[in-house]
Amino acid sequence: GSVDYPDAARETAKRVVSGEFEFGILLCGTGIGISIAANKVDGIRAALCSNEFSARMARNHNNANILCIGARVTGPELAKSITDAFFSADFEGGRHKVRVDKITELE
Repeated sequence: GSVDYPDAARETAKRVVSGEFEFGILLCGTGIGISIAANKVDGIRAALCSNEFSARMARNHNNANILCIGARVTGPELAKSITDAFFSADFEGGRHKVRVDKITELE
């Protein structure tokens, strides 16, 4: 049967925020709906990525903790490359930490 993506987003996001998971990966058709839903949970920085550069920057500059991918718009090999890029990158901190802290203040 089908799964409502807000339910999957909430479940994964809550587990990331609780510390059970360090990161999450979420997929829906375009990745848009699931990223919007995940970002409603305080403490989540979900990034919809359609290429490796965006995935690296999501970690390097935004300290993203959930990677979102559009399953209907991203082929499986590209999705693997995006995932590898996301998980091989680290948050750079510095001026980016100041910005991420400002994002957190919006919660």
